[in-house]
Amino acid sequence: MTDSPAHLAVEFEDLPRLRDLLDAGHDVEDEQGCHNGWTLLRHAIDIEWDGHVQTGEPLSADITAYLLARGADPLRIIEGKSILSEAEDSGHWLAADIMKAWIARGERK
Repeated sequence: MTDSPAHLAVEFEDLPRLRDLLDAGHDVEDEQGCHNGWTLLRHAIDIEWDGHVQTGEPLSADITAYLLARGADPLRIIEGKSILSEAEDSGHWLAADIMKAWIARGERK
C-alpha cells in the first residue's frame, strides 16, 4: 500500500505540508498509510516515539498536538485499542498526556 500525501507529511514530520493538505480538505482521519488502518494520529504517535528512541533527542508531540487541534480522534479504536492506549503502551507519555487533557477539555464543555 502506498502512503497518502498526508501520511507522507506525518512520516517526514512536515507540519507545513500537513497543514496545507488538511486545509485543502484532506481527511484528518485518513487511513491510507503503509500500516493498514492507522490514522494520521496513530502514525504520528509511532513517528514521534520512534524518532526519540532512535536519535536520543527529546520526545516531541508536535504532530500529535496539531492533529488533535484539527479534529483527530484520540479515542478511535485501531486493532482493538484506542490511539490514546497505544501512546501509553508505547511509552509516548507526552502524547498520552496531551490527549488526556484534550479529552478532559471536551468533557467540560
